[in-house]
Amino acid sequence: MRGADHFLEMTKEALGKYFNLRFVLIAHITAGGGALVLGPLQFWSRFRARYIKLHRWVGVIYLLAMFVSAIGALILSFTTAYEVNWAYAFSLQVWVSVWIITTALAYWAALKKKFVLHKEWMMRSYIVTLAFIVSGLALKFLLSVGFGSFEAISPSLFWMGWSVPLFIYQVVLGMKAKK
Repeated sequence: MRGADHFLEMTKEALGKYFNLRFVLIAHITAGGGALVLGPLQFWSRFRARYIKLHRWVGVIYLLAMFVSAIGALILSFTTAYEVNWAYAFSLQVWVSVWIITTALAYWAALKKKFVLHKEWMMRSYIVTLAFIVSGLALKFLLSVGFGSFEAISPSLFWMGWSVPLFIYQVVLGMKAKK
């Protein structure tokens, strides 16, 4: 969040292109932060085994937080993102679509009581959730060393931030299945 605290000022000067969508932005950031915080709790096997009802409620809250954040991300990706360029906007649109789909599939698997599948899809959902942090850190580092402009490198980093970790996770799942 360091470097993003100016968003809390809620002024036109602080928010720039986001000013007209400031409540969408704040909902996106707040709910996304909630999803980031709740995710690790859900993967803690001892917590799941001892507090199954609480695990379900935390899962529902994660689902709602992800949904609110994703709706905000969709709105921003179809509005303000085009002020950067189309590649930036498109990369965000695909990213949020993958986030929604992985989480929806995890929820569907839970409803069908396919809990191994549910866990796998939740892992994918959380990997896509974490991609925001991974991409942001990589972007800040590359910008600080003068690797390129935000407009030029952010779309590639956004693709890399979720697709490479999902690929690695899929390889790990494949290797486990062969054992």
